[in-house]
Amino acid sequence: MQARIYQPEKTPMQSGKAKTKRWVLEYDKQTKRFNDLLMGWVGTEETLQQVRLTFDSCEEAIRYAEHAGLNYKIYEPKKRTPVIKTYADNFTKPVAG
Repeated sequence: MQARIYQPEKTPMQSGKAKTKRWVLEYDKQTKRFNDLLMGWVGTEETLQQVRLTFDSCEEAIRYAEHAGLNYKIYEPKKRTPVIKTYADNFTKPVAG
């Protein structure tokens, strides 16, 4: 069983960093999805894709994955560098080079 451990990024609708401090463990899909012709939905026979576990730290998620015997891959979060500019910078014309 393969799992992913990552720290979620903020959504475009968020202005703050709520729900981005915790680490998430999700199982990777093992089987293909299929079209349910009766309902018109996309289905799968695998229920582990619905499981999403959250942890306070990456070490806790790793400890859980090792205890459960999971193969895991850690995706490090991208560090955002804030763009600091003044209000007056909105009105300056770019210099053509």
